[in-house]
Amino acid sequence: MTKGYRHVNDYLEGLLSGRTREELRERLSPSHGPAAPKIPSGSTIDAESVDGRWAVLNAPAEVRGAIADPVTVKFMERFQRNIENFIGTAKVPLGVIGPLRVNGLFAKGDYYVPLATTEAALVASYNRGAGLITAVGGCTAMILSEGVSRAPGFAFRTAADAGEFVIWALSSVDTFRELAESTTSYGKFVDVRVTFEGNHVYLNIEMTTGDASGQNMVTFAANAICEYIQQNSPVRPEYSFVEANLSGDKKASFQSFSTVRGKKVTAEVVIPDELVQSVLHTTPERMVDLWRMSALGGVLSGCIGVQGHYANGLAALFIATGQDAASVAEAAVGVTRLERIESGDLYATVTLPNLIVGTVGGGTSLPTQRACLEIMGLAGPGNARAFAEVCAALSLAGELSIIGALCAGQFAGAHERLARGKTQHGHKTDADG
Repeated sequence: MTKGYRHVNDYLEGLLSGRTREELRERLSPSHGPAAPKIPSGSTIDAESVDGRWAVLNAPAEVRGAIADPVTVKFMERFQRNIENFIGTAKVPLGVIGPLRVNGLFAKGDYYVPLATTEAALVASYNRGAGLITAVGGCTAMILSEGVSRAPGFAFRTAADAGEFVIWALSSVDTFRELAESTTSYGKFVDVRVTFEGNHVYLNIEMTTGDASGQNMVTFAANAICEYIQQNSPVRPEYSFVEANLSGDKKASFQSFSTVRGKKVTAEVVIPDELVQSVLHTTPERMVDLWRMSALGGVLSGCIGVQGHYANGLAALFIATGQDAASVAEAAVGVTRLERIESGDLYATVTLPNLIVGTVGGGTSLPTQRACLEIMGLAGPGNARAFAEVCAALSLAGELSIIGALCAGQFAGAHERLARGKTQHGHKTDADG
């Protein structure tokens, strides 16, 4: 991206104002003096290790008390497999919306959905969308596909060597399947896709991962395959890596958008014209107008997919329920579509191809996160597909609400009132519905 020279010149002048060249050079040069004390590292969580880290931080007692509060200290051993260099917990405000009625292949019923966020108006907005969906009997939601990938990369001396390796690798897929599935009780090998680039070869290994989000599961499986390749390939790679950045892990990619990474889910609903007007204070026609303009805006800005704000609801739900928050980078990709159908009512649908979610493993077993899954009735084994369908329904609720607010001219006002406290206590706002 380029900038006009005047803009760059003015900005640099502002940054460097009042500083000589010598002062800047000294400030930006490496500093070789003694470093501050090193934080005691490790994954062991006990009173001694926590005290050692706080001693280095030398923070006031009230700072330590806010982070290592009595409840955190009481349950700190529960975090043993989720964090290193532990000093306490970060407390994020937790709200709940609902009921959100979902009629899915796996999620069926009314759900109360916990959302952890520091953004005022977010919970109110999603709650309004959930109420709208529930008022019409709920949305339809369906899992369309599943698969989590890991993409090892292999470097060879020549393209010819790489080609010979590919021929051998494709003949060894059954062995790869056995190796991958030997590392897990729940994962199933689905496929391996080959990408050839000069003397480099990428093997994109795809697996289903049961009720776990599955990144670690697929990593262990891919590592077993890599070790087998190093020991048995007739053309040995000069070097290799268990992940060579082709899987789409924790980043938006066209590959994942056009296939699947995690769980691909769609949800749809029809909202009667009169309900759009009474709840959202706009019309189906105007909402479709905004959607159309937003779709073009997304194309012009280079978005992958077209949607309003999937990341808002998904990030809040991920934090509340112990999902890997970084996976929002890929999960919050998809397509929203609005149409005014023959009856004059509003048809709305969302499709999210990259929901990396689970109900076992990772952070889902932590006390607060497990409790949030319990609120939803989706804790533990057998619930990951239902959870993914609820994620899609939540995203649909958020899209309806934000598009409605933008069409009705309420978007800025809701944030002004809720974020800056410009409502009287207890009074309902337009964002509440």
